[in-house]
Amino acid sequence: MQHYIAAIDQNKHLNCFLEVFAEQALQRAAELDSQPISGMLHGVVIGIKDNICYKGHKASAASKILENFISPYSATAVERLEQEGAIILGRLNCDEFGMGSSNENSAFGPVLNPNDHSRVAGGSSGGSAAAVKSGLCMAALGSDTGGSVRLPADFCGVVGYKPAYGRVSRYGLIAYGSSFDQIGVLSNNVEDAAKIIEVISGPDEFDSTVLNIQNDSFDLSADRKYRIAYFPEWIEHTSIDPEISDQLKAFLKQLESEGHKVQPVSFPLTEFIVPTYYVLTTAEASSNLGRYDGARFGYRSRKIPDNLYSYYKHNRTEGFGKEVKRRIMLGTFVLSTGYYDAYFTKALQVRQQLKQQTELIFRDYDFILAPNSPGLAYKLGEKDKDPLAMYMGDIFTVFANLTGVPAVSLPVFKHSSNLPFGLQVLSSPQNEVSLLRFSHHMMQQ
Repeated sequence: MQHYIAAIDQNKHLNCFLEVFAEQALQRAAELDSQPISGMLHGVVIGIKDNICYKGHKASAASKILENFISPYSATAVERLEQEGAIILGRLNCDEFGMGSSNENSAFGPVLNPNDHSRVAGGSSGGSAAAVKSGLCMAALGSDTGGSVRLPADFCGVVGYKPAYGRVSRYGLIAYGSSFDQIGVLSNNVEDAAKIIEVISGPDEFDSTVLNIQNDSFDLSADRKYRIAYFPEWIEHTSIDPEISDQLKAFLKQLESEGHKVQPVSFPLTEFIVPTYYVLTTAEASSNLGRYDGARFGYRSRKIPDNLYSYYKHNRTEGFGKEVKRRIMLGTFVLSTGYYDAYFTKALQVRQQLKQQTELIFRDYDFILAPNSPGLAYKLGEKDKDPLAMYMGDIFTVFANLTGVPAVSLPVFKHSSNLPFGLQVLSSPQNEVSLLRFSHHMMQQ
């Protein structure tokens, strides 16, 4: 524990941790040292994204509006980690309320990519990915609404696992898009991710959206030949880096040579994925973030209000960042009279079609292999002035959240620029154990 606390201090420039619970963590480590090893995660040092609640500690979602909010309870996932002997080391930087792909939207400054400090770490769980990559903790919890675990894992070069929607309780996760959000894990290998998912998943009386199934044992020992699909529209997409495309094609050929069934499957709805995602998530965000008005908790402006309206206006204008305001406004627009049916209802219909097509694909195939991002980690500030370009970078990751399927980013590639990028593997929710087994096998090669 002393090693990790010292390492965090030496790597402050990366801006991974917003707060380190040093005294509490050392005390917890001493207690565990004095006990016989019992839990699955006895002594495992874990950081948590700043939008996951931990009783008696700040949970700001990297936003000024919640800068001094102290959570009165712990998220179910955090409670289960501690029950199995894990040590919560601190809270990790992220994009404000999970809204962003670069971790530049934090009210407390961007996270730097450990591989190249001039580049972004990816978002929104950039602090989690960078901390694991830099050896500042053994593993970290993140949240994934549209790729927020997998994209920073891709940019930093670690494993990023998003479980199927409903496998892990969202109780204690500060909401962005309630029908999309899922707590996930960032780690150095698939075995660590599988152990943590096994601990934190399962039914929870505090979350009605959790799958009512008994927890699986994530045994990674079995291996067999699988049926693998890929979307040519993604591999050959106009925005994709040619080297990413070429290495993915070569990887698919290698899998075929090993005896796996690898086939292209056309996915004509590709162009609708990003618009559908942003219509629905911004609509949910505008509703979820309506509670932050400064009246009951959170940031309060020092300006003297003329009335209740101006009181809310001052608090929210000063408390929220630019990207959060943009998404609240967009979400309010698509839910407004005259536009609800044209945008929100249509997006719901497309989401249903996406789910139906995905179910059909998984009847014939075990996995879908895909890129995580069209490009590599980009320079800090490179896409600040073009939010649409930033949104389009999510084209390959938001699909898993729209359809509710599990997905993992595996750090198996390296670009000629010496930057890492990952392989994304998706499966049906019923095939999640096999997804982890296959992923573990891919990492051994």
